[in-house]
Amino acid sequence: MRTRRRTTVLTASLVLALAAGPLAAPAFASSPSPSTAVRGTAGPDAEALRAALAGLPDADATAALVRVGGTDGSWRGSAGVHDLESGAAADPDARFRAGSTTKVVTAATVLRLAAQGRIALDTPVQHYLPGLLTKAFEPVSVRQLLNHTSGIQPGDGFGDAFADQYAHRFDTLTPREVVASAVAKGPEFRPGTQQDYLNINYTILGLLIEKVTGHSYASEATRLVLRPAGMRDTYFPGTDPRIRGPHNHGYQVVQQADGTTKFVDVTDWNQADRWAAGDMISTTADLERLITALFRGRIVPGPQLKEMFTVPPGIEGASYTAGLQRFEYGGKVYWLKSGARYGYSAVVLATRDLSRTLVYSVNSTDAKGESMNAVAMRIALAALK
Repeated sequence: MRTRRRTTVLTASLVLALAAGPLAAPAFASSPSPSTAVRGTAGPDAEALRAALAGLPDADATAALVRVGGTDGSWRGSAGVHDLESGAAADPDARFRAGSTTKVVTAATVLRLAAQGRIALDTPVQHYLPGLLTKAFEPVSVRQLLNHTSGIQPGDGFGDAFADQYAHRFDTLTPREVVASAVAKGPEFRPGTQQDYLNINYTILGLLIEKVTGHSYASEATRLVLRPAGMRDTYFPGTDPRIRGPHNHGYQVVQQADGTTKFVDVTDWNQADRWAAGDMISTTADLERLITALFRGRIVPGPQLKEMFTVPPGIEGASYTAGLQRFEYGGKVYWLKSGARYGYSAVVLATRDLSRTLVYSVNSTDAKGESMNAVAMRIALAALK
């Protein structure tokens, strides 16, 4: 359940413009040309973005969906295949596993409840969820959960290796079980003294949302965030392993004993253990609606919205806020959230003034790898030129 390393690699990779070396490519069907639409004359570099999507599917990704927007124009593109077996063109409006971009929605839900006076950000979570943490833990504020300074250790999953997790892909690990395994380890550090990006913080926030509202996390996140943002194609699957509606298949590359590679279809997968930290299914259009509505103050009121743009002070190396991450590149400050589940990698990113936005979904063949996907790297560098 530890996700800090990969997210740190993502931002470092953008800064250094480094990508993982390509895998040995399988025999793919001919790649369809990227489908693009350009609006505006001084906006995104359409030629660079088309080049970023050229050649899909390849060893790094089987499909990619991209939306670049902002005040100076927009660009839309898709490339690759719906699935390797048919070779049909990728659906540009497809749903996908949005991974940790779910945290943006969870943070916004908590902040809306704070604006309504139902949650106080400086109040310890122990007040709202008595008995959840043991006496080994000092008071952990809601704000410290939001910005990953709680000191709570990661919860356990079905193992770290792909083979172990794949074997349990249809099994259910409940959020309560995940939290119990984390609490049993005791604190990692005193609250507020370090920052460690972990899913467990947002799993506990999901429990907090349910406790103070008396309703399920999914229903409250939908009511307070998805509907106001106009996210009509986004939902929380719970224990359903399928992706409902149109979607492109996801694959994971696996090294075989004879040295060759095969691509395992990982589209169907029960993500219940990721819950408020990462089980959302969405589209690029909906994630663009989310970031636009949020930054314009249409979801979270101004005083609470500041939490999404406030890195905790006095902590060396801190970059995470409530639901987002600060990222500086090319003299500009961007606010982003990445997400990855096997077969799917996603990013939502924007400047505070929305002069540039980027949302992509890449059907990465090694979405949980240590290095940023090469296709995602090309997209990001082209979009931020």
